[in-house]
Amino acid sequence: MRASVQANPQAPTREVVLDLVLRQGEATAGDLAEALGVSVQVTRRHLRSLQDEGLIEASLAGEGPGRPSNRWHLTPKGQAHFPDGSQQFALGLLQSLAGHLPGEILQDLLKQQALRQAQDYHERVGDGSLGDRLARLVELRRAEGYVAECVPDPTHATNSWVISEFHCSVMRIAEQFPCVCDQELQLIRQTFPDCHVERVHWRLEAGHSCGFRLTPQARDQP
Repeated sequence: MRASVQANPQAPTREVVLDLVLRQGEATAGDLAEALGVSVQVTRRHLRSLQDEGLIEASLAGEGPGRPSNRWHLTPKGQAHFPDGSQQFALGLLQSLAGHLPGEILQDLLKQQALRQAQDYHERVGDGSLGDRLARLVELRRAEGYVAECVPDPTHATNSWVISEFHCSVMRIAEQFPCVCDQELQLIRQTFPDCHVERVHWRLEAGHSCGFRLTPQARDQP
């Protein structure tokens, strides 16, 4: 069964290709070319570009006599390319909880969630130097929708680092529930228990980013 173009005709071709693959589950270059009204060669160029971006991937499938053809489907990154309403759902859920639970219970629920996430982060960043562990944390945060970076702190001790987050995947939630930011601070502290962690920037107060300074704690001398 051939796909029909349902996407906005003014959308870039790459977006239409992604939309078609999403709707079909998987499709060949021939299927997509017919739906787009362009040549297979042109379609394959778009597919290769999307593959290079990590948005789609191919699997071989036989379709009768002859060479098996590539059937294209979205990667997890490709799925994440489409709008996600989970933040709106989470915001609505918190609003409902805030309307029915005492504030301290809501705080405790957020604290428990932060502790669980910190335990997961702590295991996934593993061992190694503080710089190496922070680099792994930044990659985890980026995969969750944050725009983050980590650099040595030039204004503080030479062994300190600063994580900066220029886009926060829970920003809309934090605007209504600033206590979420308190749990973010605790999350970093629990993930790096061998460090002193302090907030150095807070987007809700001023500036364009949130930031945390991490300084290794001095070990007790025997």
